[in-house]
Amino acid sequence: MGESTSVASSTSSRRLTALSHGGGCGCKIAPGLLAQILRGTARLPAPPELLVGIETSDDAAVYRLNDEQALVATTDFFMPIVDDPFEFGRIAATNAISDVYAMGARPIMALAIVGMPIEVMPVDTIREILRGGEATCRTAGIPIAGGHTIDSVEPIYGLVALGLVHPSRIMRNCSAQPGDRLVLGKPLGVGIYSAALKKDELDAAGYECMIETTTRLNTAGPALAALEGVHALSDVTGFGLAGHALEFARGAGCRLRIEWSRVPLLPDVRALAQRGFVTGASARNWAGYGEEVQLPAGFSDVERALLTDPQTSGGLLVSCAPGAVAPVLEVFRQHGFGNAVDCGAVLEGNGAAGLTIVR
Repeated sequence: MGESTSVASSTSSRRLTALSHGGGCGCKIAPGLLAQILRGTARLPAPPELLVGIETSDDAAVYRLNDEQALVATTDFFMPIVDDPFEFGRIAATNAISDVYAMGARPIMALAIVGMPIEVMPVDTIREILRGGEATCRTAGIPIAGGHTIDSVEPIYGLVALGLVHPSRIMRNCSAQPGDRLVLGKPLGVGIYSAALKKDELDAAGYECMIETTTRLNTAGPALAALEGVHALSDVTGFGLAGHALEFARGAGCRLRIEWSRVPLLPDVRALAQRGFVTGASARNWAGYGEEVQLPAGFSDVERALLTDPQTSGGLLVSCAPGAVAPVLEVFRQHGFGNAVDCGAVLEGNGAAGLTIVR
């Protein structure tokens, strides 16, 4: 962790989170509005080397270089989710690199995306943000080889992340198969924590847990992609568990079932949600895709907020054959994800993709 001495500390006179209207992956444009924006946009002809484009909301684009290598390219950036600038940099970089791992690829380098309100943010604070991103890239074993900076109204930081994968091991979010089981790599609740943090209601233990989960690189991705029986892979981020599960369902024309009692949550998250610490992004997520989700009787607003809670640097979601569940969980454990669980199934869609939540 960084050198912050309290949950709300910052190296500047103003809290980083006070300089932006949202934070982390909760800044994402809501799925319903995003669909409206993209509807009718021109789709240019793609070369045959472009193996993965924008068709199925995959985590990154993939371009075939030769018979042994494909280039994975992605970008991710957002506004501060914490006030410590070093930790903000670490979280943003971890989140960006996650999309490379989610494609089953090994990251090779990154470019920095930096937008800062120069008139109100001290240079030392900006330097700490960049230092945090560099620290994460060093952990991932990659250089930051360049980037771009602008003077912006709100602080923004992230990366363009590039990786390599064998063309036969590319992981998509559209290749889940009926009969598969669903394995989730990290607990949910980062958005709830961030809402509590912004109102000074997240205690030191919760903050420590938030930093630990959001800065843990999803390094299990390439090893998972190499396992026989792993069919689909993605990371759970701004659209919440329900939103990213629906991407699996739509892409494969299947119906997913999530066994809610098995889904792991970060400590005290349910209690914080009951106290009203829920992000606006959670409600926007539900408004965008709620019609495609079937909830059990008596499913409370708090539970729904957890289901749609935007995850910043969330865990990998795996769709795999039942016989691969044990090896998948073992890979997660080997990479430090002891909370990974088997928490759902892929069912026949019968022409109607969607998501069912059971208790």
